[in-house]
Amino acid sequence: MCTTCGCGTGEVKIEGHDHHHGHDHSHDHSHGDHEHSHGEQGHSHDHHHHEHSEQSQDIHYGTGPAHAHAPGLSQSRMVEIEQNILGKNDEYAKENRRFFTENGIFTLNLVSSPGSGKTTLLTRTINDLKDDLSLSVIEGDQQTTHDAERIRETGVSAVQINTGKGCHLDAHMVGHAMESLKPDKGSVLFVENVGNLVCPAAFDLGEAHKVAILSVTEGEDKPLKYPDMFFAADIMLLNKIDLLPYLEFDVEKCIEYARRVNPDIQVLQVSATTGEGMDTWYQWVQASRQMRLIGRADILSSDKSQKLVSV
Repeated sequence: MCTTCGCGTGEVKIEGHDHHHGHDHSHDHSHGDHEHSHGEQGHSHDHHHHEHSEQSQDIHYGTGPAHAHAPGLSQSRMVEIEQNILGKNDEYAKENRRFFTENGIFTLNLVSSPGSGKTTLLTRTINDLKDDLSLSVIEGDQQTTHDAERIRETGVSAVQINTGKGCHLDAHMVGHAMESLKPDKGSVLFVENVGNLVCPAAFDLGEAHKVAILSVTEGEDKPLKYPDMFFAADIMLLNKIDLLPYLEFDVEKCIEYARRVNPDIQVLQVSATTGEGMDTWYQWVQASRQMRLIGRADILSSDKSQKLVSV
């Protein structure tokens, strides 16, 4: 959690906006007014915050209810802080999801470690789908606007969020970015999260699906090392398969590890460089979007029926 990495203590910059995204702050928000607080970090001394393995002498942090460690904070205080952070985030995510649903915006949260080829995959996806779909992008990085500039070169609108010391996007940031981006109704919105396989797993942005991108250059054991991310994802794109002839990477073992963590995860093998497997990814996007639109129609129809009954 963020209490271990210290994220959220710096400046968050959204194009056209500067936000101090630290503790105890609030913003006016087009999706509703909320108090957005990360809680007070009080200090207490608890020397039982980690365990040693007697056989290996390994040290295991995060063994308590909060599954995290921060010097000077007890596990009970960690639980309280975590609940405050995620509770506030979930409020914003709910508002984002309502906005996306009402406007038929199909939102995908792309998550991965740095160097997975996420931006390359996204730009290829945009170039191949932009004639058929209305697309837009929210880009998340700690610094620079390089990736957003690459996206804009495709002709698609993009808003950059620089998180400063923050290691993930949160729902509040995405809500602010929407004010500038203004995606079309019925469009597809890609959110490229900060390169990190830890914190983004816990933060709902209001998206329809988390899409985990794993490169074959990273090793097949990543799903076991970062289980929360692959558990939270609905689909895993195994990228850079064009490099398999030059690597010792066991594809079947990687998929088995991913499904050990998340039995329902879909896995597609792709190469953003050569285009291999990308058509299957596009078919998934189109089919999932269509299912979402059908679900939206059912929700709106149900809401209308309830209003008529109440009248």
